[in-house]
Amino acid sequence: MDRAFLIALMVIALAVLRQRKFDLWSAIKENKLLILLVVFMLVSILWSNIPFISFKRWTRQMAALLMVFILLSESSPRLALESVLRRMTYILIPFSLVLIKYFPTYGRLYNPYTGDEMWAGVAQTKNTLGILCVIAGFFLIWTLIRRRRGNNPARWKYQTQSELLLLGVTLYLLRGSQSATAISVFLVGLFAYLVFYLATKNRLHVGPKALAIVLTVIIIVGTITPFTSASGLGRFARYLGRSSTLTGRTDIWDSILPFLKNRLALGLGFGGFWTSETVKAAQDVNETHNGYLEVILNIGIVGLVLVSLLLLSYGRKAQHELTRDFDWGVIWSCFLIMYAIHNITESSLNDLSGALTTTVIFLSTLPVRELRQSGNQH
Repeated sequence: MDRAFLIALMVIALAVLRQRKFDLWSAIKENKLLILLVVFMLVSILWSNIPFISFKRWTRQMAALLMVFILLSESSPRLALESVLRRMTYILIPFSLVLIKYFPTYGRLYNPYTGDEMWAGVAQTKNTLGILCVIAGFFLIWTLIRRRRGNNPARWKYQTQSELLLLGVTLYLLRGSQSATAISVFLVGLFAYLVFYLATKNRLHVGPKALAIVLTVIIIVGTITPFTSASGLGRFARYLGRSSTLTGRTDIWDSILPFLKNRLALGLGFGGFWTSETVKAAQDVNETHNGYLEVILNIGIVGLVLVSLLLLSYGRKAQHELTRDFDWGVIWSCFLIMYAIHNITESSLNDLSGALTTTVIFLSTLPVRELRQSGNQH
């Protein structure tokens, strides 16, 4: 069913792009690093042990890229992105609450080892519910702050009250998800927002490469964490009520690292690592719980360099946008920071179709300017 749905989405997207006479070549030229990464992912299938499955997994990533092109084909891409995020929030957050409260068969899960109850809502795991809440919650806070500053007037009478209620539900679900990573990422995002706001308000000089430096530090920490037993993160986890093994993550990393012997440079090919054998070896999970390690497994150090360069280029553009249009620059910058931190203990860096990855790509590929047109068309 998932495959049929994704194929249908991709066919519809291609039809829409053709009807709108979308300038694909211009979009490729403006997003060279992203396209280079996607092409390298495709080339890496040549050295995968399961090339056909790898190719299917790569094809699945193209759905996200087509959705990026759909937004770019809009007359006002940023207003279109706002509409997408708002509709996602309005639908998925209340629906998650309904499933959790009244349809627990669909909205709740149980830990297979401890039997503890976990909230999932419309998502598949508590961690993905947590990330949904992070995206929705941050978007709502950003929207309400913009409205208070007079930059985002309400479209209907009770919109502000409705979004405040939605924010309350979102925070309730975020807490109920018990995802330490999602909660930590959300708090970091809010702190980053406050820092950017105070720096702008007080006209403090921030170097043009400040955000890129922050992202570099996070990427380095995230990359070396699986190779160093994560001792520092273990102490931090205890403050959040989690085990020093980061809920078993260090055990997963130790079981996966031997597979990288002699394959560090190019990895095992995109989508070529996870098989029934490796899942069994990795404590019956199918992700590394570290996005940087996941990238190395699939496309090696070369791929990680490409991903890092892409994020750093986005960081430089986002910081430049802060001086042009603070509202869009700050949400872009904060999501980049949250994304980089999220991948220290979760894996979303290698999946272009993941919710957090898609949000970052949407923000980073739209025109670097605010299109101040009426949003009624959206």
